[in-house]
Amino acid sequence: MTESVRPSSRPSDEVPPLGLHAVSAAGDPRRGTVPAGPMMAWERRYRGWVIAADSLAALAVIAVGTVLIGGPGRVDEPHAIGTLAAVVGSLFVGRAWSRRGLGEGAEEFRLLGRALISAAVLVAFGGLLAGALEVQPWVFYVVPAVALVVFPERFLLRRVLHRARRRGQCLLPVMAAGHPGTVSGLIERTRAASHVGWRVEAVCTPAGSEGCGEVEGVPVVGRLDGLAEQVRRGGYRVVAVTADQYWTPDRLQRLAWDLEGTSAELVVAPVLMDVAGPRLNVTGVLGMPLLRVTAPTFSGGRRFVKEIVDRVGAALLLLVASPLMLAIAVAVKLGDRGPVIYRQRRVGRDGDVFTILKFRTMIVDAERVRLRLVGDNEGAGPLFKIRKDPRVTRAGALLRRYSLDELPQLFNVLTGQMSLVGPRPPLPEETAQYAPEVHRRLLVKPGLTGLWQVSGRSELSWEESVRLDLRYVEDWSLALDMMIMWKTARAVLVGRGAY
Repeated sequence: MTESVRPSSRPSDEVPPLGLHAVSAAGDPRRGTVPAGPMMAWERRYRGWVIAADSLAALAVIAVGTVLIGGPGRVDEPHAIGTLAAVVGSLFVGRAWSRRGLGEGAEEFRLLGRALISAAVLVAFGGLLAGALEVQPWVFYVVPAVALVVFPERFLLRRVLHRARRRGQCLLPVMAAGHPGTVSGLIERTRAASHVGWRVEAVCTPAGSEGCGEVEGVPVVGRLDGLAEQVRRGGYRVVAVTADQYWTPDRLQRLAWDLEGTSAELVVAPVLMDVAGPRLNVTGVLGMPLLRVTAPTFSGGRRFVKEIVDRVGAALLLLVASPLMLAIAVAVKLGDRGPVIYRQRRVGRDGDVFTILKFRTMIVDAERVRLRLVGDNEGAGPLFKIRKDPRVTRAGALLRRYSLDELPQLFNVLTGQMSLVGPRPPLPEETAQYAPEVHRRLLVKPGLTGLWQVSGRSELSWEESVRLDLRYVEDWSLALDMMIMWKTARAVLVGRGAY
């Protein structure tokens, strides 16, 4: 493989943070050497940093717990040793250190949470077997304290990794194979979402040949029937198979066999593009691997937990934010002596209309003035948005930038009309223009925040906003909610995409 096909990911004198060198275990990509192992050098380093950080965080928290629970004279507390062993063992056995779960998506935090819950159960069970009732503080205080430290630590390490990936480092070399149209879509998505860690470096198409043509600037290096040989020559880490009539079950099976013994992971993109997460399961039936797509669930135990989290979370946030909300109310009132709260009809779950509460950010007669501004609309689809809206007050501009005008919606969450996380609450006139498939947004409660909030807010196109909302409806999980709420704080503080 020539250098034009497998370009060096960074200058040789550039050293990424944490030693995350973007050099493949396959050796020097310019020499086209055969892969020497299943992991790239930066992957081993990053995984080592994660294991060391998790272990040190657990050790520090447990050491503090030992002093607080047993006193300075009991630093050799046997419960501390057992708790540390349970935490580290659960992280290892629970695949919280698996390289496939590190660096992207909610899966990393789901595995981490499951491992720490298992650790708490192990500590409790060990205390029960030993007849040690004094183990309770370790179960209910120390292990949760470990979680409170490890989760932010993982997030910070992930931010370092994502920053390196935005600079073109710490990326997995990908070979894309399929129809040029579907390969083009894959390339565009990987470039737009660098945090995933994929970089398509070569393409195989049905009629392609080496040195003949490009797809989105990526060279076509061969035909689909020579894919396995191209992968062996280039040392790619991922082989992404996209839709094409060439792929039959026999050919995909043969490709999987041909890739055995290489460092490449075979990834097949299903036709159901935006269905993922817990709804997809691969099972074997009659000797055939089948991709099972379960129906999205809008009730049940997890939804009950979500309801509890919404109500309790809204109550706690209102309690914490009440001084700030009082200050905002005074500022809005002193601005033009108008009303503090703006009420607007929005559409909720199953099409039920409710009144949303917001701090007023526009002049009192904003709706009447809107009729004169229709020609200036910059909003996507049925949305009405103007980047420099003349109706927005001085205080309102600041509130909108940091989404502080939405704080009164916590009362909507507290009363069950909204959720902390969900699709954007639409206006009745917007829903009247919905295509049939877009009505699926109304299967769940609208949210105070959502994927749209952490993905660009007002800068999103209408199609992208709909896609994100439908993805949330289809693939909802408690782990996804936690990830969105965590990212919301950063999106609000930065104020990007809000106007």
